[in-house]
Amino acid sequence: MFKKILIANRGEIACRVIKTARRMGIKTVAVYSDADKDALHVEMADEAVNIGAPAASESYLVMEKIIDACKKTGAEAVHPGYGFLSERAAFAEALKANNIVFIGPNVGAIEAMGDKIESKKFANAAKVSTVPGYLGVIETPEEAVQIADGIGYPVILKASAGGGGKGMRIANSREEVAESFARSKSEAKSSFGDDRVFVEKFIVNPRHIEIQVLGDKHGNVIYLGERECSIQRRNQKVIEEAPSPLLDAETRKKMGEQAVALAKAVNYDSAGTVEFVAGQDKSFYFLEMNTRLQVEHPVTELITGIDLVEQMIRVAAGEPLAIKQSEVHLKGWAVESRIYAEDPTRNFLPSTGRLVKYRPPEEGRAEGVTVRNDTGVFEGGEISIYYDPMIAKLVTHAGDRLTAIEAQARALDGFVIDGIRHNIPFLSSLMQHERWRSGNLSTAFIAEEYPDGFSPLTATGEVAHRMAAVAAFVDDIGNQRKRQISGQLQTQRPVRFLMQRTVMLDKAAYEIDLEAGDGALLVRFADSGHAHRLESDWVPGLPVWNGLIDGEKVAVQVRGILNGYEIAHAGVTVEARVFTRREAELFALMPEKKIADTSKSLLCPMPGLVKNLYVQEGQEVKVGDPLAMVEAMKMENVLRAERDATVKALKCKEGDSLA
Repeated sequence: MFKKILIANRGEIACRVIKTARRMGIKTVAVYSDADKDALHVEMADEAVNIGAPAASESYLVMEKIIDACKKTGAEAVHPGYGFLSERAAFAEALKANNIVFIGPNVGAIEAMGDKIESKKFANAAKVSTVPGYLGVIETPEEAVQIADGIGYPVILKASAGGGGKGMRIANSREEVAESFARSKSEAKSSFGDDRVFVEKFIVNPRHIEIQVLGDKHGNVIYLGERECSIQRRNQKVIEEAPSPLLDAETRKKMGEQAVALAKAVNYDSAGTVEFVAGQDKSFYFLEMNTRLQVEHPVTELITGIDLVEQMIRVAAGEPLAIKQSEVHLKGWAVESRIYAEDPTRNFLPSTGRLVKYRPPEEGRAEGVTVRNDTGVFEGGEISIYYDPMIAKLVTHAGDRLTAIEAQARALDGFVIDGIRHNIPFLSSLMQHERWRSGNLSTAFIAEEYPDGFSPLTATGEVAHRMAAVAAFVDDIGNQRKRQISGQLQTQRPVRFLMQRTVMLDKAAYEIDLEAGDGALLVRFADSGHAHRLESDWVPGLPVWNGLIDGEKVAVQVRGILNGYEIAHAGVTVEARVFTRREAELFALMPEKKIADTSKSLLCPMPGLVKNLYVQEGQEVKVGDPLAMVEAMKMENVLRAERDATVKALKCKEGDSLA
């Protein structure tokens, strides 16, 4: 077994590999760019080597710097994580030439499967069901249009060398193919250093299901069940689960056996993923094979009990698989949410800055539920413009799907992040969505259910009652403390008491009666007559109210604001103020502060580089016309006119870096 390995990556996946290596008694070496000198993976590793400037092209993507770091530290092997150099055959070859082991598949398998065009040829030869498409390299937009016409619309353009949604575009017409071709090539070149693009038929209302395979250097290959990754935005996975609510045992076996056949055809000898697009009728077609560890691997680990990173390390060291196919059993259900630094209310645009607060929910297993949080950040750390904006992967596991979803919702409610915008409100709202809970999924789920993007939710019904009740609870606790500090009330409060209050959730008023006793607070609502029993050991200063409401575990975020609290729960965030009846009457008379009108300006929605300006001063534009393209975190974002207007002034030029 190796004594020391180097992780050629950063962020949560580097931390993830370090954890397993530490458990196996293997020393670790981290590499870091100038932007990552204070990163968590650097602190966790036994050693760390600086490899250059913040841009990945000058650090994490430079093979020579990685190899030099191995030589300096005596690392015997390299785990590439995902992204960066993980699927670069030339990197595996360079390591081999320097007598360094690559913790991943052999070069032949990477070349065969890492290239999406070649992988489809191998899949056809291995009798794996494939999507209709053109498997050659496409040189021009005109050629792409001609091929798309032959396949039939809609089609999807993909980067041959990559994944993660980079360089991927869906086109419904000849015009969209021509426009998307150039953008796909540009993104592919920027992300992977390879601008080859191919075209295939886009399956309408599809589901994205992938099979985890594991092979060794002795010809053994097994599959570890499937993951469903249909909840996607801009072709980027947002929520994953294992197993899939679509598949039955027979379909699972067919998909698994096809995945193993493909892996054996290329002598696959590591952890890898065979991805399929599935119809609602359980038909399925091969999409691609990822010759690396997937971002969503934790859900498979939780339902199988198998540490995939450990298996990769053992296989790379030459050990045969100790697991037979008959020994693989799927237990329970796991759900993973990707927590990103992005603003869901502004078309999910990236957000950067300092994590003023970062308090994830407690990890561990209790009452049949496991909570796991894979992350590479810490409180006080910074989310950089240079890399992928993922903050963490929150995973819950339980005996059944609905319990795992409820646990995920509760964990999201208790996940505190301040200082930057993040997508937790969106993820929380998804967990409450009836279509998601029913398992009626497709890759178009977000586009169909949120056609106008994600708007802040309004507190209504049971959610509003919970938030108002918690606001009343924390206000009562706060008032008790104030009385003790000021000495206003020297006598002890009676065991039972009754108070009348009005809770304002933004502009909505809820009249309530509070009754305390038996270690709980009873909150009765005048509008419905319903009463809720609240129990919690919350004290002022804690950012999360954890407790029981009518016997059910609930987490609600609480932040102090002027004369009230900001309350967040189930994807809803409100300003809550608790008044006496008379205070509520007076509050209603207070004038509202007017917000500045920015409707006539196009403000840069995230930090980025101006790649293109499509308009000139004095030009008339219509709704939807492209105004500018801003590149941020390797994604090209076209900013469009939100109304018919005339361009009065341009405040930037191409090449400018904007805040």
